Amino acid sequence: MSPRQRSARRRVRLRPADLVRLGTIGPRTRRLRTALSALGIALGIAAVVAVTGIAGSHQEHLLRRLDQLGSNLITVTPGKGSDQQPVPLPPTAERMLGAIGPVQQVTATGATRAEVYRNDLVPPQQTNSITVLAARPNLLEVLHARMGSGRWLDGAGENLPVTVLGDRTAERLGVTAPGERVWLGGQWYTVLGVLAPNELAPELATTALVGWPQAVAHLGADGTAATVYLRAHPERVPQVQAVAAASADPASPATVAVSRPSDLLAARAETRSALTGLVLALAGVALLVGGVGIANTMVVGVMERRGEIGLRRALGARGGQIAAQFLLEAVLTGLVGGVGGLLLGVLTVYGYALAQGWPAAVPPYTLLAGPAVAVVVAAVAGIYPALRAARASPTEALRSA
Repeated sequence: MSPRQRSARRRVRLRPADLVRLGTIGPRTRRLRTALSALGIALGIAAVVAVTGIAGSHQEHLLRRLDQLGSNLITVTPGKGSDQQPVPLPPTAERMLGAIGPVQQVTATGATRAEVYRNDLVPPQQTNSITVLAARPNLLEVLHARMGSGRWLDGAGENLPVTVLGDRTAERLGVTAPGERVWLGGQWYTVLGVLAPNELAPELATTALVGWPQAVAHLGADGTAATVYLRAHPERVPQVQAVAAASADPASPATVAVSRPSDLLAARAETRSALTGLVLALAGVALLVGGVGIANTMVVGVMERRGEIGLRRALGARGGQIAAQFLLEAVLTGLVGGVGGLLLGVLTVYGYALAQGWPAAVPPYTLLAGPAVAVVVAAVAGIYPALRAARASPTEALRSA
């Protein structure tokens, strides 16, 4: 070969379009092997997405459960003055507390002067320690309470002589089913329903609840809240606690008692921190396992084609062109496998969460990290053996075929 021919050969370059077409020859002509390689990559990425998504869904489920238990519930009640006697909340307390920015829901109960008995023949002193309270319509919603039987006070029931009993109240009065009547405030009231036990507000178990307008009109209630229940944003509970007393009674905040669900808040923060660490650890392990699988698939695929590499070198292909070809094949295979693994992992997470009754939560970073990791790892795993084969002489590459 003359020096001019050798110089022309060294100057041969592949256009980008030719390189792309050359890089897709392998996936198009070796479909089964390409499909198996992409499947191995997809399973690795699916494992990463599934592990992190299931752990994230479990975390979301636990956090919601803690919120339901009252980690963001604040109770505001009258405190004691200098004479150690309870100081009623101002009439504006409920409205002012509801105006606090992070407060999501607010409700209240109000005191009355009425007593409740099984019938009009029971002696007045036998009250069974039952309290009659006025209740807002959204009390059950804010406290995440439920009815054991019957129904709750609706818009029409607020103005009628009807009542909802706590579970222990119904037991003490001998009420077995809705529709029975009790003697309340000197007149007969129909029992609409009985509350189920509630861990957030156990004080309601020994109460008889009536509509707010009915209590004000007939049972001596003055319309002032005796207890205000707040649902605040879970991340802003400490800030709401800090201003709740001053908001309820700006003139005398020291006479307002504000509950502090510190134990539940600490449990929520600890749970979130621990589970976040667990998700990251599992993601790291899954990425490591998936990366090893991807690397093994790409190395084997490239080494199997050393004969082809030797033949192309013998026909004049440059080492850089061969390396670029196999790098492009690795990237395409990694991209296909990464996208497929992402879809498979997301479907797995949603299916598992649906079966467990959890909220599905796929960490957003995995939606981009999955395919990106597959492409990067596939490229890193594919370029080394490709460069090694490209540096080999044609005779050695053909001999190994």
